[in-house]
Amino acid sequence: MSLHRHYPPDLYRGSTGEVSAWTRRADQAPDTTSASGVTCEFLATGDQTQGRFGLYRWTFGREESGPDAHFHRAISEQFYVLSGEVRLFDGTTWLTATTGDFLYVPEGGIHGFRGGDHASMLLMFAPGGPREDYFETLARGEQMSPEERAEFMVRHDTYWL
Repeated sequence: MSLHRHYPPDLYRGSTGEVSAWTRRADQAPDTTSASGVTCEFLATGDQTQGRFGLYRWTFGREESGPDAHFHRAISEQFYVLSGEVRLFDGTTWLTATTGDFLYVPEGGIHGFRGGDHASMLLMFAPGGPREDYFETLARGEQMSPEERAEFMVRHDTYWL
């Protein structure tokens, strides 16, 4: 018995293809830089991918930083370490991930991450929600009351444990 997986339904129905690809060059400046030196580059936003995914390059500053345990209700999150060491929380254990390591977190999956020494990783969210405002606001270090912060987190599908 053979199991055949099928491709999803066609989204493009033309017969000749179209010119629709775009590039983000490696020498383009980061989209956000925090006071601690963490940078984030918006490689492919949810708006650019019609909500299919969002892809970001995250580079830590010198000192260790990153979010504690949390989860998302509407989006999955994927981590791929590009360079250095990143501590990834898989809901049970903090693992030390190095270049080439990958972690998939489905919707509802508890996770967190920490890194320093300018380690770099790709973050991907699927579907592609509007994470840019989340990253920009945190990078600016905006002051919020506890109520404003709680509303901000819920608006950005982030639930802390």
